[in-house]
Amino acid sequence: MSRRLRPAILILAALLPLAAHAADDRPRTVSVTGSGEVSASPDLAQVTLGVEARAPTLAAARSTVAATVEKVLALTRSLGIDPKLVNATRLQVQPDYSWDDPTRKRTLVGYVVGRQVQVELRDLEQLGPLLERAVDAGVNQVGDPALDSSRRKDLEREAMTRAVNDARQNAETLARAAGVRLGPVRTLNGGGAPPPMPMFRHVAMDAAAAPAPEATYQTGELRFTASVSAEYDLLVGP
Repeated sequence: MSRRLRPAILILAALLPLAAHAADDRPRTVSVTGSGEVSASPDLAQVTLGVEARAPTLAAARSTVAATVEKVLALTRSLGIDPKLVNATRLQVQPDYSWDDPTRKRTLVGYVVGRQVQVELRDLEQLGPLLERAVDAGVNQVGDPALDSSRRKDLEREAMTRAVNDARQNAETLARAAGVRLGPVRTLNGGGAPPPMPMFRHVAMDAAAAPAPEATYQTGELRFTASVSAEYDLLVGP
């Protein structure tokens, strides 16, 4: 054997046990995910009511819209809705043209004026009367109510807690199956998802059973979800 190779071989032979020992000391871990969900009935709603009018003159279109908006504002007051929860500041105005194919020209025939009234409801018993009577007042555009919960933060945190518990149970199941014990959590990452807005349902009532013309609205449930990923140590031995 070459004298030059002998020292290198001796050094390599000395390092091999150290490398094997280092490999044995690497932490044994298990990575898992967990999910959690919490359901709750909504108790808040954001309602958008719109009115649009066409008229030969801008003044006529504005007058029609203004009269309807005033009726809607009076309606909110009659329902006992706090004026601070009603916003009627949005206004849209655009010219209305007619296109003539033979002359390839457009002619101004009037104006289109639109306004929106946004109402925040903190009593969902007012939802049906507000929507039905607003249409009777002349509202011709109604958006789907955006439903929410005043307990959103608490519900999101409860969903996160359930997700963490689910992740730990998954890790314990894997550890038992592998014949080892579950150690402390090493890393934990979580996230939540915005709840899908439930579709409220318009349920027609029997005329004989309903003393009032308003329909019944069912708001469904909100679902708050969360997911986490976690890494746990695995312990070998007693």
